[in-house]
Amino acid sequence: MRIHLATDHAGLDFSRQLVGHLEGAGHEVVDHGPTVLDPLDDYPAFIIRAAQAVVRDQKVGVETLGVVFGGSGNGEAIAANKVDGVRAALVWNDSTAKLARQHNDANVISIGARQHSFEEVTALIDAFIAEPFSGDPRHARRIAQLAEFEETGGIEPGEHTPGIARVDA
Repeated sequence: MRIHLATDHAGLDFSRQLVGHLEGAGHEVVDHGPTVLDPLDDYPAFIIRAAQAVVRDQKVGVETLGVVFGGSGNGEAIAANKVDGVRAALVWNDSTAKLARQHNDANVISIGARQHSFEEVTALIDAFIAEPFSGDPRHARRIAQLAEFEETGGIEPGEHTPGIARVDA
């Protein structure tokens, strides 16, 4: 599997260490930066490039996922989710890593580098990579609704959205 990495200054050390871990597990790693430590770096460009690469690869059938880091991981998840086709999840424990794939078919995870040890980070990433999407119809339906919104800018409540009236334009 191809894994796209990106970070801000807070996750640079983890990112560098992670390349060896992932390549050792047989993955191809593409590091989108940064390459030097700059405490004032502007992470959105790194994160967005990695997220775009995940979408590009998936569109042509390459098995790929993305992993992004920041101090908390929040800003990086927000940046990645600005890219159409990305479903980035903030991951902080084994359950959230697995559910990101099982229920949301997340293709990018964001991790707070200041929140975890390297051992915890590798365990979260390994769990995310190993977990398949469940394919459950309710999860697939919800993912399709998100994709519809990305494409059209609108969303209509489905039959399983009680309490929200349909809007006729």
